[in-house]
Amino acid sequence: MPLAPFVKICYTFPMKIAVIGGGGVRSMFLAKSLSQASEKLGIKEVVFSDTDGEKLAVYGKMAKKTAALNAPELKFSLTGDNSEALFDADYVITTIRPGGDIKRAEEEAATISEDVIAQETVGGAGLSFAMRTFPELLKIAENAKKLSKPGVKIFNFTNPVGIVTQALHDAGIDFAYGICDAPTGMLDSFEKLLGLREGRLKGEVYGLNHLSFFKSVTLDGEDVTRRILSHPDAYTKTELGYFDRDDLLRRGYIPNEYLYYYYYPAAALANMRKAKKLRGAQIAEINQRMLHRLKGIDVEREFDTALKLFSEGYGERENSYMATETGVTRQKPWRFDPKSPEKGGYAGIALKYIEIVRSGTPGDMILSCPSEGKLSGLNAKDIAELSVTVTPEGVFPHEFPSPPEECKNLIVRMKAYENAASSALLNRRKTDLVNALRLNPLVAGKCLPLAEKYLNLNADYITFSD
Repeated sequence: MPLAPFVKICYTFPMKIAVIGGGGVRSMFLAKSLSQASEKLGIKEVVFSDTDGEKLAVYGKMAKKTAALNAPELKFSLTGDNSEALFDADYVITTIRPGGDIKRAEEEAATISEDVIAQETVGGAGLSFAMRTFPELLKIAENAKKLSKPGVKIFNFTNPVGIVTQALHDAGIDFAYGICDAPTGMLDSFEKLLGLREGRLKGEVYGLNHLSFFKSVTLDGEDVTRRILSHPDAYTKTELGYFDRDDLLRRGYIPNEYLYYYYYPAAALANMRKAKKLRGAQIAEINQRMLHRLKGIDVEREFDTALKLFSEGYGERENSYMATETGVTRQKPWRFDPKSPEKGGYAGIALKYIEIVRSGTPGDMILSCPSEGKLSGLNAKDIAELSVTVTPEGVFPHEFPSPPEECKNLIVRMKAYENAASSALLNRRKTDLVNALRLNPLVAGKCLPLAEKYLNLNADYITFSD
């Protein structure tokens, strides 16, 4: 997401940003965005923290090198101590994966063994993932309250964003926002489809994370939703390729790509059943191979070689995205350029928020935040993924009083599941976990056996009473 024009006079206070989970494979993207925006936004210090020292020594160092190429004057450091990163921070970005890729592969295997869709954010596997991520996120947020600057904001990219952001708010952490680059990524693909320059399209989004809808996509105030849905290349060059063209034309709205699982659950499950490896196992194998190759070189002194190896591995990840579940594969060449303008991703969302607040000029964006009663069917405290107006005084969701009935019904049902999942994570009772799974339409009648498997799989991360 591009940064809008800024009022430099407002950026008088030096800013520190902490990234918790800075040893992940996407760290270089984040470092590039932060460093390229550092002078404009007054970012003076960035700290990447990760408890996985092996990954921090590879991906963290590559991120640090990327930042130095873009902003040599930026103070950029790496640490294995989250408290050190959080100390005196103005903003915190959380992107953690407790248990790593191996646990993801294990929970997906456990889920598909019960003939249930196995995906890390939707269905039962999403709640299993939350059982590992939420306790750590809560600890990070509570430490931020003690160690970071007053008024600190947390941007949570850790999945499942909807469930864990709801649980954080239910635990009293009202300064956390969920961020996801899926809606903005879709807008970007639509701009390319229509031959428009970046930032021309505006989208009004409502729903839940990984379950949201575009009320409209507009170009200079004109609704171009139908134009996109009927475009002959939309189903080969954008995320709409996961859907049936006639189906979407009949519905008349643009869904988030993850709605594929809810619209075509039988096809998704059938594809998973016949797959040699599920997505989690694929990612674990790709990441393990990439890390092994990168560990064999000095990533700082041999940065060009490291970039080549990283581009090969990450390109493999990108081209296999959702391929197992949908049967749709990508064959796009991919290369990471550390100095090309970085326009988006989840860092772009966080930076846009910061830019708006520090400039004093209101701006629109998409966040997971309390709905404030602006989305029909949800309560004011329900976390939803919405188009909002951000000002220095706060975040104000847009009004969505009359969504299509089928969209509203699915949102309400899944919000009941997310709220029940939040209760289970906070109360840590097995009966609550089973009840939450029962509310998820993708789990069907397998809630008890899945709950047992998830409790065993996550026993080292969270404990539930009977």
